[in-house]
Amino acid sequence: MKKLAVVALGGNALLRSDQKGTIDDQESNAYSTAERLLTLIRADYNIVVTHGNGPQVGNILLSNTAGNKLYGLPDMPLDIAVAYSQGFIGYVIEQQLRNVMKANDLDRDIISIITQVLVDKNDPAFANPTKPVGPYYTKEESERISNETGARFAVDPRGRGYRKVVASPKPLVISNQKSIETLARAGQIVIAVGGGGIPQFYVEENKLQGIDAVIDKDLASSLLAVQIRADKLFILTDVPKVCVNYNTPQEKALDRITISDAKKYLEDGQFAEGSMAPKIRAAISFVEGTGKDAIITSSDKLGIDNGGTRIVIV
Repeated sequence: MKKLAVVALGGNALLRSDQKGTIDDQESNAYSTAERLLTLIRADYNIVVTHGNGPQVGNILLSNTAGNKLYGLPDMPLDIAVAYSQGFIGYVIEQQLRNVMKANDLDRDIISIITQVLVDKNDPAFANPTKPVGPYYTKEESERISNETGARFAVDPRGRGYRKVVASPKPLVISNQKSIETLARAGQIVIAVGGGGIPQFYVEENKLQGIDAVIDKDLASSLLAVQIRADKLFILTDVPKVCVNYNTPQEKALDRITISDAKKYLEDGQFAEGSMAPKIRAAISFVEGTGKDAIITSSDKLGIDNGGTRIVIV
């Protein structure tokens, strides 16, 4: 029986910080990422692909704001912007993955699923926005936008500027997870939980409604991986390995850590919020929930022996 892997792509798998974000840029990046996924496909894995949407959903909101000012278009709620991004990012990944498969004489159905995720409307995250979305700004630009719109900004831990931050509640239930598992185990490549999923809550009994938030895609991917009994969780980012004392003379790359080590590093503040900390929490959650390994790495190290940082139970 084939093993099942969940592969969580970072937002930079499509749109990188040094690019304008044209569709040509995003298609080219998606093609390169899809080529990396061949490593797992050839290793006889069934795969579910999840993806971030931070840059894209931020740009969607910017476009909406401009349309509102120029033409009086109605505001687009954040949950709708997430759904919007799921659709077009899923399309781009699916198309480029299909191109890569054809170029390598491989044949599998590829299916994108618009995924809703249940959250708690009383989650404390709504009082403390931390999830970065959209482009990077200078300090002056962020202050101007904040004064004009009331948006909150936070400095990027890697010194790339300031980004808008929004609420990021904990994912509780992922819709259609049984169908996602059934399709994936049947050999189809499934794209799901885009951008962490569309955040929903029960406004009253038996009535779902969207809510203004962006769910962390790594935490949602981890929850999905546990629910569908995945054998491995790969969290792809733009660094090959997790580091402690990051960006200092004492920086050290980690090859293998236990979940107790990972928790200690979190407590010591080794990992920045809005950056590596959510990935570490997601890895811990998966390992605790399944007893299987999680790997954090860059896409070019995917499937390579000793590639990335492996988080293990003990």
